[in-house]
Amino acid sequence: MTARTIMVQGTASSVGKSLIVAALCRIFRDQGLRVAPFKSQNMALNSAVTAEGLEIGRAQAVQARAAGVPPSVDMNPILLKPETDMRAQVVLRGRPIGSMRFGEYQKRRPELVHAIEESLERLRSAHDIVVIEGAGSPAEINLKDRDLVNGFVADLADAPVLLVGDIDRGGVFASLFGTIALLEDAERARIKGLLINKFRGEYAILAPALPMIEARLGVPVLGVVPFIRELCLPEEDGMALEDRRAGPRPSDEIEVAVLALPHISNFDDFLPLQRHPSTTVRWVESPRDVLRADLAVLPGTKSTVHDLRWLREKRLDRAIVARAEMQMPVLGICGGCQMLGTRIEDPANVESDVRSVAGLGLLPMRTVYGRDKVTQQVSAKAGTDSFLCAQGSEVQGYFIHMGRAQSPVDRAAFELQTSGASSAKDGAVSHDGVVLGTMIHGLFESPRILESMIRSLAGRSSALSNTPEVLPSESDGEYDRLAKQVREAIDLRALSRLLERPLPTR
Repeated sequence: MTARTIMVQGTASSVGKSLIVAALCRIFRDQGLRVAPFKSQNMALNSAVTAEGLEIGRAQAVQARAAGVPPSVDMNPILLKPETDMRAQVVLRGRPIGSMRFGEYQKRRPELVHAIEESLERLRSAHDIVVIEGAGSPAEINLKDRDLVNGFVADLADAPVLLVGDIDRGGVFASLFGTIALLEDAERARIKGLLINKFRGEYAILAPALPMIEARLGVPVLGVVPFIRELCLPEEDGMALEDRRAGPRPSDEIEVAVLALPHISNFDDFLPLQRHPSTTVRWVESPRDVLRADLAVLPGTKSTVHDLRWLREKRLDRAIVARAEMQMPVLGICGGCQMLGTRIEDPANVESDVRSVAGLGLLPMRTVYGRDKVTQQVSAKAGTDSFLCAQGSEVQGYFIHMGRAQSPVDRAAFELQTSGASSAKDGAVSHDGVVLGTMIHGLFESPRILESMIRSLAGRSSALSNTPEVLPSESDGEYDRLAKQVREAIDLRALSRLLERPLPTR
């Protein structure tokens, strides 16, 4: 049987499409249906690795978790990872095929269309419902003839469309009206329902506007979804960081300063720290904020050399080195780990036009870039004591990187346990244990690692005398909470009619 489909499009980026899709996946799963998410083309720097070592957008991995199924490359056959304003790395069916400008990418359209068609067909043949996510806005009139993700996929899947608008940023009714006004007749006919997202306030004040917008557009409002506070699920792109910049420091909490690199990637590494009741995560850009924190972190980046240059232009490199000299903890993850080493070599100009650049020199590591990308899930044990954890501590995570960091034998951060790993060693630790670099993403999803580091930082700062236990990693309860809020906000009977199959209403 071929699965039914439903598509979620939005009036703009960051209106909440990804979380609405995740909520629908959990709602349908709870009804006993086999459900899968799908996004044909995703532009994001946050990504995930499947069990097969294939790379997909982080949002689709989250949606798969909500659906109760393993993430698959079919859920996101095309991933675009911006490298500059003009170029992006193209990941096709989980593997990078090159760094391209828009024109180069468009020349491969037949190959891209074929991958989209095959992936969607495989998902539909194995599930009851496929919940499809659009990208940006379907009303990008300059891209209509080259679209691979909005109207094109809606037609391919013959999917009814829910259009989501974000009321929290203002102008939601103009956004809904303007989006639909710019659509072609056939596209407009696919819009079967409106969702107003991120509402906070008195519903009675909003209510009179709903029949007015329905009358103007001829499309029903199927729900008003509340603003869900402190939802601890990974975000897809850097817009989510705008409300998390440095601010006043709570006196009784551990502060973690994450450098807000221009091309930051996989910043969901720090979600478990954000969930921890004794920890505040700040996204910082000033030396003062780096120096005042209990821990400074150089995160992953899609453009390591470019962001290292940015670091130096802002004199943040001096703050990082000063921390190390004062024996204040510094952590580097993936690209951040490479920055902490002695040198980054890119002889084939894989990542940038710079063939060699000095690192910060805080770890005895040298990175060499090659054309092969490493994407795999890994298990490891800590190779030595550090502020992060004790020697022998176990961690699970994943690799997504191009450069190969050559780890020292005697000061490696981790010893890899996973068969097929490219090296038995990962990262490095300084001799005093206060600077640690690793290529492993997802460190803090290991509760013991998170607890160990928090207690270590608490002991150094004396900010806490008794650090509470950490919250469960990627608690399934967050998916249930999201689904409950959306389930109570939308018209499930109307949704059932769109799908042409009965769904329980509560």
